[in-house]
Amino acid sequence: MREQQLLGLLGGMSWTSTAEYYRLLNTLYAERWGGLHSAPLLLHSVDFAEIAAMQQAGDWNGAGQLLAEAARGLEQAGAGALLLATNTMHRVAGQIEQAVNIPLLHIVDGTAQAIQAAGIDRVGLVATAFTMEQEFYTGRLRDKFGIEVLVPGDEDRPEVHRIIYDELCRNDVRPESREVYREILAKLVARGAQGIILGCTEITLLVGPEDTTVPVFDTTRLHAQAATDWLLGDTTT
Repeated sequence: MREQQLLGLLGGMSWTSTAEYYRLLNTLYAERWGGLHSAPLLLHSVDFAEIAAMQQAGDWNGAGQLLAEAARGLEQAGAGALLLATNTMHRVAGQIEQAVNIPLLHIVDGTAQAIQAAGIDRVGLVATAFTMEQEFYTGRLRDKFGIEVLVPGDEDRPEVHRIIYDELCRNDVRPESREVYREILAKLVARGAQGIILGCTEITLLVGPEDTTVPVFDTTRLHAQAATDWLLGDTTT
């Protein structure tokens, strides 16, 4: 292990998924390093209400500036790499990368590598409306990794989005919403999805591999695994 490498975690989007990131990072680190070891982390947790308002208003530049400033603070505090603990806010990954001199471990890349390792090239994606409908995510999967992405139909995307913001971000996990998601996942599989990306870091609180008939790619866990690799010197990032 490289001496005292610190990982900077940009979190709070939402706190529920950041808590899961913290649990996973420490669990994976301890599994790999053993004993009482825990992951050396620096956390900047933003007020998600402010970010969510900017998302709704389409003020991505403002949100990017806010996160870029937080990223600079983590770098100045000693972080050697950054983990942006959200799928949607990778919409502003470029702004964050331009603001610092340390690498940002992109959430799409680790997910795409896992999909390729499974021999899959067509996946379904459930996520916020921003992630499902804008090019920053599906376009990166397609253009950089050659992965075709299917998203829920017009009638289902608003409900996928609503459950994330109105329930999961508030730590409200409902059995009836799990059934809604299961039905939407089944529709994606029926359209030809060979796997499913849980493309919002809160969705892992609601559904998992047992809720569909195809492989599931949990972006939260895959992102945490990539970060653990970095912490333990298993990558050349």
